Amino acid sequence: MNAYAAQTSLQFSTFLLQQDKVGTRPCSSVILSHDPKNLRVIVSVKLQKQHHARALKIRRRTITPLEVSCSHDNIPASTLKSGSCRTPLDEELILKNKSQEVKPYLNGRCIYLVGMMGSGKTTVGKVMSQVLGYSFCDCDSLIEEEVGGNSVADIFKHHGEAFFRDKETEALNKLSLMHRLVIPTGGGAVMRPINWKYMQKGVSVWLDVPVEALAQRIAAVGTNSRPLLHYEAGDAYTQAFKRLSALFEERSEAYANANTRVSLENIAAKLGQIDVSNLSPTAIAIEALEQIEGFVKGEDGCYTGS
Repeated sequence: MNAYAAQTSLQFSTFLLQQDKVGTRPCSSVILSHDPKNLRVIVSVKLQKQHHARALKIRRRTITPLEVSCSHDNIPASTLKSGSCRTPLDEELILKNKSQEVKPYLNGRCIYLVGMMGSGKTTVGKVMSQVLGYSFCDCDSLIEEEVGGNSVADIFKHHGEAFFRDKETEALNKLSLMHRLVIPTGGGAVMRPINWKYMQKGVSVWLDVPVEALAQRIAAVGTNSRPLLHYEAGDAYTQAFKRLSALFEERSEAYANANTRVSLENIAAKLGQIDVSNLSPTAIAIEALEQIEGFVKGEDGCYTGS
């Protein structure tokens, strides 16, 4: 069997395969089939530390399909063919590296996620909290517990929006005294200046999602849990779009007070995607950490990036 090298887009780049020898660094195990026409290699890799394969000289090369399966912690195994890499695994590695770069500059400060309802604050927040080693605390959930376990929709129904906003301010006050939390806030939390006073003790991130995408998301799951969307006529999408457009018009300037802005349209453009709904929470979390990095390093006067 001729020796050949296959390079993937991951950091464990080069593997040398010969008839009776397999270069296994930095792999923990390798299984090699003996069919030279359809060579399959299953590689178990631990990606907790960065490795660099030694340069290997190859005299004769043949192009042979290569399949590599790899896993890291609880990340599902991905399959790499002919040097290409599945996006999910690549995103996980980028996210982990970025979190390690940003975390020292945060100094334990909380991260507050602001944005319209349906913008993914809870989902993205959980991804960020996990990779940073922070705790996750949903502001709305905290309010629900404070009011006897009633849902936000029930609180609006039985007590009114003003009551809810008061409880929201109380919750943000308590959270501002804590550290190492990722906190998704309610869509309207930005409208009270006192809330910004509390959030300024941490780093605020605006998840900016197009209204059309928000309406599609909310229409797909229904508007029953969205008390501010019950006053428009029409089908679920039309109802959501009309109300969300009006709310965004009212709140957009307030959202812009956030320390950083994460535009899903910009992320999609960078990744060559058309529909922002196809973006993974991991990709959005990466962008959020990049924006946070720019902000916190800028505070120290040591950031010159774009």
